[in-house]
Amino acid sequence: MTLPAVNWAISTEKVPYEAAVAFMEDRAAAIARGEAEELVWLLEHDPLYTAGTSSKPEDLLTPDRFPVYETGRGGEYTYHGPGQRVAYVMLDLTRRDKDVRKFIQNLEHWLIGTAAAFGIEAGPREGRVGVWVDRGQGREDKIAAIGVRLRRWVSFHGIAFNVAPDLTHFGGITPCGISNPLYGVTSLDDLGLKTTMEDFDTALHLSFVDIFGAARRVEAPDLSPYEDVA
Repeated sequence: MTLPAVNWAISTEKVPYEAAVAFMEDRAAAIARGEAEELVWLLEHDPLYTAGTSSKPEDLLTPDRFPVYETGRGGEYTYHGPGQRVAYVMLDLTRRDKDVRKFIQNLEHWLIGTAAAFGIEAGPREGRVGVWVDRGQGREDKIAAIGVRLRRWVSFHGIAFNVAPDLTHFGGITPCGISNPLYGVTSLDDLGLKTTMEDFDTALHLSFVDIFGAARRVEAPDLSPYEDVA
């Protein structure tokens, strides 16, 4: 069965985190009710830390550095900020096999394909969420994170790919609870690959289509109903 094209939206201004989450929750609920179409929403946030459902207080190393938000996604602490492409993924798994493991693997393949478009060999690692790059001599750095939640078989939250963020901002947390000094974070910029966010989004879109099917550009969400979310 051919699925309808997924809506693909890009916000060009920084999006407040709490408003984004409120919108996602409403949109996911509407998708589950059959009242809205699937959506992938690309955006950036101002610097912040988020705590997933498995986060440990001791992994927040500098709690006063940036705002910290408790969130319902899986995983531990992560960072969002300028230069990092966040993609919130609101897909209906009742249309795409009700298989959570396959869904996570497809998200990984999406990120791996995007990295490959820039000549980067990246992949998952046993026991470590996200997509990683081998830096040699036993060192591996994460280039993209995955943290999703499902409600009534509709996903929300999503992925974050490091294009050119300030990597020192990750120093305020133990990213994803991994403290081994051989495991760090990297970005396209850190790997010597300069690209615009627009060009990155093109690669992200092409890889998405390869994995999930067609996606068509729509206007970014109207967040005016969520301006007072605090």
